[in-house]
Amino acid sequence: MTMSFSAMRFNHEPVHFNRFECPVQETGLTTAEIQELLSLLQEGNAASPNSGSEDSNRAVYSVDEKKLRRKTSNRESARRSRWRKKRHFEDLTNDVNRLKVENRELKNRLGVVAQKCHVTWRENDRLTSESLALRARLSDLYWNFVAMQMQSQ
Repeated sequence: MTMSFSAMRFNHEPVHFNRFECPVQETGLTTAEIQELLSLLQEGNAASPNSGSEDSNRAVYSVDEKKLRRKTSNRESARRSRWRKKRHFEDLTNDVNRLKVENRELKNRLGVVAQKCHVTWRENDRLTSESLALRARLSDLYWNFVAMQMQSQ
């Protein structure tokens, strides 16, 4: 089943649009709005150039056309705004995820550094104790040596 639409070109030749023959871009217009546009085009082209109602039809068409263009423009603007908002939200979501990963990595690194710090403190305490013990032993040896020296005199 093929759907066709007819319209008049500016030179009053009928033009047939086959729904499946040419690519369609999304306009945001409803079927009723498209049909209204086509009927306005046909009415505007069907009027005789000598008719006195042409100016009034043209004025109405001009106002209707402006309204329709403004409506279409507003829809496109709203669509772009929604797209920008969606993109911004996606960017923020990506930033949140990236920062969560970075935060987790920093926490892991902090844990490793804290563990190394703890090991270093323990080693430092052990070495301080060992140093004190060795100094005490050295002092004992010194006094033993002094005592031996005095006895040998």
